[in-house]
Amino acid sequence: MAAPAEASAQVEATAGAASPAAAPKLRSKEELKALAEAGAAELGWDAPARDVIAWVERNFDLPAVAVACSMADAVLPALVADQMPGVDVLFLETGYHFPETYATRDEVAANLRVNVVDVLPENTVEQQDRLLGKDLFARDAAQCCALRKVAPLQRTLAGYELWFTGVRRDEAPTRTNTPLVSWDEKNGLVKVNPMAAWTFDQLVEYSEDNLLPVNPLLAQGYPSIGCQPCTRKVAPGEDPRAGRWAGSDKTECGLHV
Repeated sequence: MAAPAEASAQVEATAGAASPAAAPKLRSKEELKALAEAGAAELGWDAPARDVIAWVERNFDLPAVAVACSMADAVLPALVADQMPGVDVLFLETGYHFPETYATRDEVAANLRVNVVDVLPENTVEQQDRLLGKDLFARDAAQCCALRKVAPLQRTLAGYELWFTGVRRDEAPTRTNTPLVSWDEKNGLVKVNPMAAWTFDQLVEYSEDNLLPVNPLLAQGYPSIGCQPCTRKVAPGEDPRAGRWAGSDKTECGLHV
């Protein structure tokens, strides 16, 4: 394990590293794909999150499991850590996050039984500015996301058999058909979305009831939190993700498409 279950740690993963933990022996893609199909059939469309995580715990071992977390809240890491303490929590350290997001990451690392891993792109913001010009996000947001989110995550996920995400069906029209369990062909591992059927209100209620770390921006008009230059407040009644890449036709960073 990358960290003992009773302690939290924050570890920086280099851009080319599969995982900061000792690399486990992974099952074949054929075996994992069959498991994903079996899990989807067993859990159906709306099994409770705890049942979904329990299925993972029965069929997968640490450290071959990871949780992806944007640090908007800590509900998913907390739910998974209840049944799989010491799990790696992957934070995409783009270099562009709000100060509140970094503070939430540090609070998660300090207070939950997880191992927070900073997933780094190949270049720092300063290096990228020198190579491609300043503020790539303003000129080509898709390329910026590809370099600072998609590619680093893909490299890191190569060291795991399964990843959890907090994607919910109510977040955007592009996410309404999100399954609980699926085979992630692009990244070559099982993808599990245990909170797919949750609403934003359920998320907030669970977080408050369990006194979990939460990004203060959620209460300040930011229901979907990404990189600071590409995220604005959302007006009442707007789509929760309307504040992401506002003014463009971009709706996803590429992680879940």
